[in-house]
Amino acid sequence: MDQDERLLHSSSFGAAAVAYAEHRPNYAQAAVRWALEPASGPRVLDLGAGTGKLSATLVALGAEVVAVEPDSAMLTQLRRSLPTVRALPGSAEAIPLPDASVDAVLAGNAMHWFDMAVAGPEIARVLAPGGILAGLWNVMDDDVEWVSELARVSGSAAIGPRDTPTSWRAETADLHLPKTGVPALFGSPEQEMFPHGQRRTADTLVATLATRAGVLVMPEQEQEAALGRIRAFLASRPETAHGEFTLPMQTGVLRVRPL
Repeated sequence: MDQDERLLHSSSFGAAAVAYAEHRPNYAQAAVRWALEPASGPRVLDLGAGTGKLSATLVALGAEVVAVEPDSAMLTQLRRSLPTVRALPGSAEAIPLPDASVDAVLAGNAMHWFDMAVAGPEIARVLAPGGILAGLWNVMDDDVEWVSELARVSGSAAIGPRDTPTSWRAETADLHLPKTGVPALFGSPEQEMFPHGQRRTADTLVATLATRAGVLVMPEQEQEAALGRIRAFLASRPETAHGEFTLPMQTGVLRVRPL
């Protein structure tokens, strides 16, 4: 994905902010605990916070959370759902916080949008000594046969390489590194996966996939066709055709420390 395409995809979520807040999953608490394990204190920045899915898990675990999100519509949803969380406009490339003001920076399904040549120094600037950076991704467990088939039917716009455990590790292993010749500011990554799941119906799973950036930027006719294929597939499977089911998922974590 080139720079222009990345910007188009990363800026697509605002139009779907309400649906994103309603349908996107939260994060496995065990994954968030592991992400925070080496942090020297409780102050956590949720960077690229979206509608607050990760912030909500952090609050539940007792962290002192500040959320930063560039999209105003997403930020509105975050403030509505988490009124006690300090939520600020800003981005990974321009973090509106003082130097050494947080003990951890976490990013939920967001680090792949960061320009780490610029964001890396900003993240390092706001981290206190002993701080950590971690990216978290909710992925669909394609070790389950029907989920693997769903990924095939959906196509990479809806369920891409970062969205299944099969390729998640390779796809995220270097996301903390700048893509240019700028020196790296963070060391070797640690990666772990944690079991997770989300209660869905066929309709709400289609609605969830409709909030994926690759789907949001499709022309309307192409989008309708893709969602129609997914809907037909879910109607054809005994696991998903009738009522609620648990979508098998995992939360993957990439954790790095400043050099």
